[in-house]
Order: sequence, then C-alpha cells, then structure tokens
Amino acid sequence: MNISVKSEYALLAIFDLAMQPPGEPVKIADIARRQKIPQKFLELILASLKQGGFVESRRGAEGGYRLARPADQITVGEVLRYVEEGKTIRRPPPQVLAELWRRVDSSMSEILDQTSFAELVRRWKESQTRYVPNWEI
Repeated sequence: MNISVKSEYALLAIFDLAMQPPGEPVKIADIARRQKIPQKFLELILASLKQGGFVESRRGAEGGYRLARPADQITVGEVLRYVEEGKTIRRPPPQVLAELWRRVDSSMSEILDQTSFAELVRRWKESQTRYVPNWEI
C-alpha cells in the first residue's frame, strides 16, 4: 500500500495529539518538532483535519490543536480515507490477480478500520517501557 507523505504526516499529527493529555491544546510548532514535520505543511494538514472533524483548534497564546473526539473513536482507516479521498488511482490488475487484490484491500481496510489512535498510543507506550533497562541491584 502506498500512502502519500501528506497522509503519513496527518497520521503522525493525530498520533501526537492522542499522546497528549485529553483536552489540552498543543501548539503546531511542538507537533512539528516532535514528529519532524515541516511546520508550514503541518498547518495545511491540520486545517484539513479540522474540516474533516478530527481536530479542533483554539486561538490565542494558550491556543493550539486538540482531538475533536476521544482517541479511541478515531481510526487510522477513516483518517487515511479522508486525506487520500479521490487520490487512489490504480491500474486495473490482470483478471487473474483481481480477486487477490480485492482480498488484500479488504484485509488492509479491516485492520486500519479496527485500529484506533488510542490503541496506537497504548502499543507505543508499551514498546517504549518494555526495553528500559533496570539497573537496580
């Protein structure tokens, strides 16, 4: 599966917001720095995600972006479909492979639609704490 850089950055931005305490706005510059996303590009992506109902923003010195819904109610699949809408142009496969690619697409969609950002955060945190050496004697 090929996804655009824009989609990858959108997923990273939502992931970053899901990692933060719920309800607290996060500055674009902080997300850009942590996720290594060019800030100007991130501004455009977050504006689009806001239109899609994934994030909301608050202006001012204490402003920033936050998730519009709880992280367990936003799936990777719905974000990808929103960002990539109308961009998937695939050459028709040879007939012998058509059924195979339909099954592959179906399986990938099922996994993406069942994976919430809360699950990604949980798995990430588990992977980070799993390998911390314990130097106690």
